[in-house]
Amino acid sequence: MKTYQSSDYDVIVVGAGHAGCEAALAAAHMGEKTLLLTIGLDMVAFMPCNPSVGGPAKGTVVREIDALGGQMGKNIDATYIQMRMLNTGKGPAVRALRAQADKWQYHEHMKDVIENTPNLTLRQAVADKILVKDGVCHGVITDTGAHYEAKSVVLCTGTSARGRIIIGELTYSSGPDNTIPSIKLPEDLEKHGFKLRRFKTGTPPRVNGNTVDYSKTEEEPGDKTPNFFSFTSKDQDYLQEQIPCWMTYTNEHTHEIIRQNLDRAPMFSGLIKGVGPRYCPSIEDKIVRFADKDKHQLFLEPEGRHTKEVYVGDFSTSMPEEVQLKMLHSIAGLEKAELMRPGYAIEYDVVEPWQLKHTLETKNIAGLFTAGQINGTSGYEEAAGQGIIAGINAALSAQGKPGFTLQRDEAYIGVLIDDLVTKGTNEPYRLLTSRAEYRLLLRHDNADLRLTKYGHQLGLISDDRYQKFLAKKFAIKELQARLQTITVHPTPEVQEYLHGIGQDKMSAGVKAELFLRRPRVTVDDIARLTGEELDYDRYVKEQVEITTKYAGYIKKEEIQVARLHRQEAKKIPADIDYDQIDGLATEARQKFAKIRPESLAQAERISGVNPADLAILSVYIQQGKYQRKQK
Repeated sequence: MKTYQSSDYDVIVVGAGHAGCEAALAAAHMGEKTLLLTIGLDMVAFMPCNPSVGGPAKGTVVREIDALGGQMGKNIDATYIQMRMLNTGKGPAVRALRAQADKWQYHEHMKDVIENTPNLTLRQAVADKILVKDGVCHGVITDTGAHYEAKSVVLCTGTSARGRIIIGELTYSSGPDNTIPSIKLPEDLEKHGFKLRRFKTGTPPRVNGNTVDYSKTEEEPGDKTPNFFSFTSKDQDYLQEQIPCWMTYTNEHTHEIIRQNLDRAPMFSGLIKGVGPRYCPSIEDKIVRFADKDKHQLFLEPEGRHTKEVYVGDFSTSMPEEVQLKMLHSIAGLEKAELMRPGYAIEYDVVEPWQLKHTLETKNIAGLFTAGQINGTSGYEEAAGQGIIAGINAALSAQGKPGFTLQRDEAYIGVLIDDLVTKGTNEPYRLLTSRAEYRLLLRHDNADLRLTKYGHQLGLISDDRYQKFLAKKFAIKELQARLQTITVHPTPEVQEYLHGIGQDKMSAGVKAELFLRRPRVTVDDIARLTGEELDYDRYVKEQVEITTKYAGYIKKEEIQVARLHRQEAKKIPADIDYDQIDGLATEARQKFAKIRPESLAQAERISGVNPADLAILSVYIQQGKYQRKQK
């Protein structure tokens, strides 16, 4: 095919899903002339799976994106139909905000933002090849022959890379939701030496809400108390008229239908070759793996305000369509449900993520970045978190500046990327709170305190927003100081209050800071009991309450972080020859050579590496043998 020269750009982003949108917006906001290519303009920030944002760990990622200056939090705050804080009965480290989205408005709002962002051009095209010269990526060629030059390129292909949809015995080449797949680009990546593998994900059927008997289901309403993903959203704008979700369950009849048709299930017939997500299995996989369970909960989630489509959450399936109907009709509330879209599985190509640096730049081609499901992750939030980091680094690369990374103690995004780069993944990766060693530091509520400074330094947070952030930090410190000067005396009112919340009575007065450490005691309680005016923003009081009550645990994690930083400071030369290090175990030698860890801390996190290997590597570097060998 003949190519023709089109405009030159600083950054090109391929794919306008959740990763691509964040990458393109970040690069454009950093002043780089950016081109965002998408297979279809109707797929910008589209939600082919759950019409929702957030949840455990994922919700914290959305707040981290917002603190860095990204768009996802603002976008869901502008288009949600329900907002709920999960795990409210548990500690702050695992609390999680989740929003039900109007999926059509979410797409339209993000597309509008992109279309009106300076330095950013949105264009419909299929990227077929990357342009590489002397080991550096400098553009792409599209299916129409357009030749776009750039200083850096970000690939965010989602599940479109050689996508294949499977419904029962039916298979066909397709991207998500019957869109055009990307066939030639993954083939081109293989020609450039990248190792690819096949993953699989799936979606449940959608049913007509008018045909659901909600009287047989359990209502799941939204919260009345305002909560938002973006730190810029205002409590007075919180929606009180929210659309409920509903919960129902599978039953033994459902399970029997599935068992009788396992021979037609692509998951078990051998038709599906890709590895599926462990933490979001299909319903047929659940029935086989958890045969002792007599029921599984399902969530009926409206897909928007102006559609009757209802997403049957936790009911992902690739069964034949007629079997899907039988399964649905066996469930309470869905006995007469009309199927609007069948569930399906989709297989797609991913890049083995150990081929990436922590900046998400590929190791073998400079100026080429990847983000999102192409890196082996699952979920909109994980994709968007990678997208903003890749976009930032693509812009920095175009500017000739050093890259930007987040450490494991700074953000869930840092945990996510480090896990991918250091450990790789054999299945679609899902971020969990249990993956973070320092999750008490990486809370939903303090993402702005952790990351806003970086967003401002990078030019993604405005001066006005940064000044408001600094005012919040000052107010937190001021309130903490005031609590150290206020004394709570054992008055009858105080003793009665303590009895009412199940606390031991006081024998003597204590400083308010110490009093606040008691469970269920709040700053507002202290103000009422002492008569002191503590008129601070509720988010300021929340920070003080959490950091005061969990001070001991936070201190322990900070000590562990200090050790991590010492190990991170011990850098490993990029071109070290591991074959020259005597005493390394064969597995450690092979994995070091494959992953090329940048520090001893990263080397320590590689699976299969034992303390003896780390000690040998550390001594080898400290003794300067490597440096002398190069002279």
